Amino acid sequence: MDAPLRDTRTLVIQVRDGITDLIREEKLQPGDKLPSEAQLTQRFKISRPALREALKLLEQDGVTYVEHGRGHFVSAMSVVRVDRPITVFESATDMARHYGYAMVNKILSIAEEVPDPATAEQLRMKQGERVIRLERLRLHRDQPILYCIDYIPCSIVSTHHDIDWSGSLLDVLDDHRNRPRMSAATVSAVMLPEEVVQRNDLRDFGPALLIRETCFNAAGLPVVHALDYHRGSHFAFSLARR
Repeated sequence: MDAPLRDTRTLVIQVRDGITDLIREEKLQPGDKLPSEAQLTQRFKISRPALREALKLLEQDGVTYVEHGRGHFVSAMSVVRVDRPITVFESATDMARHYGYAMVNKILSIAEEVPDPATAEQLRMKQGERVIRLERLRLHRDQPILYCIDYIPCSIVSTHHDIDWSGSLLDVLDDHRNRPRMSAATVSAVMLPEEVVQRNDLRDFGPALLIRETCFNAAGLPVVHALDYHRGSHFAFSLARR
């Protein structure tokens, strides 16, 4: 029997999901008021700043809204249930955990290079500035389910030789005080590039959902440009429109 997955979500994401569960379990309806911040901090045993970050995420997702001086309320969007809201910003590890996958990172290559013009534009880089290009394969039970390329400006991290890239990229950036907080992304249905298929023996990977994403830190500066190819047989994303 497989060991239970360790909860690797950040505290704020756990609390966001916990409040979403609370809304469902207590059958709160649009217009109903959430418990007070004091009640929620006691319920989830967290600090007030962490709770407010979680509430901000719920507000950004349209699940709740704020009436100043009165509190947080359940919005009409809360009745729209989507299995995987593509509007949620989270790490690949957190996303995979939602699907029940315990991913292992396989580093394919790490290089320091001059970015192509499109990547340089996304990262707002000046001429001559360089990026770290990180190429990884994510596996679940030895089966490849994610092929990822990340471009990180050299200016925000130390030399890549001193960094353990086998774990979470978000944690690496957090260590360098540049943890991503938001992103802008596009999604398209594609096949893996043929040279990637041949070089890594990925003939069975099949169609992929490519999320091309630029991630920004709390100050709004781009810190990662990512191309994540999600194996189409293993991932599906949903939308809630408002």
